[in-house]
Amino acid sequence: MSLQRQVVLCADDFGLTDGVSRGILDLAEQGRLSATSAMTNMPGWRRAAPDLKPYAGRLGIGLHLNLTTGTPIQSMPHLAPGGTFPALGAILSDALRGRLSEEEVADEIRRQVVAFEAVHEAPPDFVDGHQHVHVLPVIRQALFAVLKEKGYAGRIWIRDPSDGMTAILRRPISRGKALIVKALARGFRSQARAAGFDTNEGFSGFAPLDQTVPARRVFSTCLTNLGPRPVVMCHPGHVDDELRSLDPAVESRPEELAYLQSDAFAELLEERGIALALSPAFRESSGHSAG
Repeated sequence: MSLQRQVVLCADDFGLTDGVSRGILDLAEQGRLSATSAMTNMPGWRRAAPDLKPYAGRLGIGLHLNLTTGTPIQSMPHLAPGGTFPALGAILSDALRGRLSEEEVADEIRRQVVAFEAVHEAPPDFVDGHQHVHVLPVIRQALFAVLKEKGYAGRIWIRDPSDGMTAILRRPISRGKALIVKALARGFRSQARAAGFDTNEGFSGFAPLDQTVPARRVFSTCLTNLGPRPVVMCHPGHVDDELRSLDPAVESRPEELAYLQSDAFAELLEERGIALALSPAFRESSGHSAG
């Protein structure tokens, strides 16, 4: 039997809303995902987290570090003086100008890790970031320090949201987003590994702002030109009022959900020789797969 290509397919934003969490759980039950990452500062995390427990060992379950949506777990007078997290543009500007308090950011990262452990009753399998904030200056240093303090070095992996230039340019969808994130993540992989954390090699799944691009085309594109240990992100979910209050552009989530549940997606995986893997801690010759 020929070897299959191992890919981590990760649904971001578990806990964002009940509808999003329910959609991710539906896909997990069907074996159409291999990982999900949770926003533990959001109220939906505590409501939905118990439903994840049956999937431990079948699904990689990670922390989706969040500093741009909702409210911090405790007060952050520098980053969130009004009680809510800033938009991505504001935190990006502060990070690049060295205006973030590493101590304050580290405290919130620690709280979000503790909130994960308290409900899930286990450490996260990996860590990534909502809107990729975990790779920003100051935030990345705070993240490495907290995870090392927790004794996670050598035990969990951290998502590197960058990819090779050639791979990005060969994908016709969302090149601009991918190139910006690649620039922001410069040096992240080597720094993470120097701190004792494994990372993926290869990343895709950037969705276009153009809602007319169908999900089948997005996934067909992001599952090409894969790196040696790739992660593909996705954002499926059911739409509910809570989601509409957080993000007015929500229609891509149910479309992604429907496509990932479809026979067409299963056929795409078979045609490409892809098996879903729990983590990037594998080599193509290992034969390890999940789903």
